Amino acid sequence: MEREAIRVEPFSTYLERRRKGPIFPVVAAGGFVFVSGLPPFDPATGEAPRRPFREQTQIVLEQMKRCLEAAGSSLERVSNATSTARRPRVSTSSMKSLHATFPRGRPRASSCAFFRGRSTSRSTASR
Repeated sequence: MEREAIRVEPFSTYLERRRKGPIFPVVAAGGFVFVSGLPPFDPATGEAPRRPFREQTQIVLEQMKRCLEAAGSSLERVSNATSTARRPRVSTSSMKSLHATFPRGRPRASSCAFFRGRSTSRSTASR
């Protein structure tokens, strides 16, 4: 199966500041587009400062939209979305924000996972 790694600016550049080497937040393969989890970057600075959870979710989902569009897809075609949160009490808010962003009201499959890092979202869509 052929895979196409896709750079998405400015996110690839923001990530490369933190890591060495090229960063491709999107991979297209087998008719699907896979978007990696991105931190909630401030569009003006590329930094990811602490913000209220709902605001982080909206920023990350806007970034996901740009990544999907760079690969020739869209939010309408998302089949799976995963949101991560640091605390379980924000899961309801997270899922509401996640679902409200999608044109159909929600992706076909969605989940929220909890961990100690920063909030992110990732998705799978058809091309």
